[in-house]
Amino acid sequence: MPWPGWHNLKSRTGEEFRHLLAINPSNRLWQMPFAAALASGLPLLIGAYFGHMEYGLISSLGGMVFLYLPATQLSHRMVWLMACGFGMSACYTLGVMSHFFPALMMWVLTFIAVLVTMVCRFYAVGPPGSLFFVLPAAIGAYTPGVLLDVPLKVGLFAMGSLLACLIAFFYSLYTLRLQPPTPAQPLTPPSFDYVIVDSVVIGAFVGISLALAQVLQLERPYWVPVSCIAVIQGMSLRAVWTKQAHRIVGTGIGLLLAWAILMLPLDNWRVALIMMVLAFVIENTVVRHYGLAVIFITPLTILLAEAATLGQGSTAELVHSRLFDTILGCLVGLAGGVCLHRPRIRAMVSAWLRRLTPSRLLR
Repeated sequence: MPWPGWHNLKSRTGEEFRHLLAINPSNRLWQMPFAAALASGLPLLIGAYFGHMEYGLISSLGGMVFLYLPATQLSHRMVWLMACGFGMSACYTLGVMSHFFPALMMWVLTFIAVLVTMVCRFYAVGPPGSLFFVLPAAIGAYTPGVLLDVPLKVGLFAMGSLLACLIAFFYSLYTLRLQPPTPAQPLTPPSFDYVIVDSVVIGAFVGISLALAQVLQLERPYWVPVSCIAVIQGMSLRAVWTKQAHRIVGTGIGLLLAWAILMLPLDNWRVALIMMVLAFVIENTVVRHYGLAVIFITPLTILLAEAATLGQGSTAELVHSRLFDTILGCLVGLAGGVCLHRPRIRAMVSAWLRRLTPSRLLR
């Protein structure tokens, strides 16, 4: 005799799978993924040409500012993009400088996550939100170097952002003839809980995730907070759960793809071209299904962080550590999402922060 709740469990499981596998419609022009691949890929090609792939990778990180290009009129989108480029450069600078103060790394990344999330929420920045502000800071914090390299690294990052802005300008000139711009929406008065409370909780769990990675002495601890903030940014607990499931499963499949790519005879030119193809595919799929996009995001991010040192370590070890880092970050992000969307916890944090906040800022 079947268990009485079997049919209910079966229907809920089927509904969950349908939700996780749902493909969203998209009206994104193919020119956008192409321009995004160009913004992050041209620095890699230039680095390959001059034999300094490590420089190209830093500039490629800056080129990811293109992903924040809004669909508004030309004047608004260029000012917006340049502001995002400045913010990303500032985050990367703080991350690189924190490399020389290991005891402060966790606090610096927590501060960046809190502040950037506040700004993104106040100005209603859409996806990918604060992710690509935290990502370069985390990678920069664990990039080896000496103090005199800081101006060079920051300059390379800023040059990548400027190149992305230039590509965005010509892309906008072309695409605005195909699609009319979306009017810039006036900012609505943000609530204290949405901007301050949520940002503090998100930043705290990003810091906790990095602290756990440091305690466990992970070789590449920066992937843990990156996975955490990618998951915890969901606007609801359902969104957080879906995103962490997509990220874990997508990363598992993506690591097989990354393993296959790393088995190829790679040189700087091949790495640059592969990363451009991956970026093009990601921007085509991420608006349709996040889990599918993560399959391609995984090898791209591995190459982005490791391309300069490929062949110097075990591929199997790299793949295994990346999977563990992602799972740990996703679990911390899920725990943070539970706290973020639990009314009692939000009320406690809100009351505590309101006591610490000057009364004139609450008006």
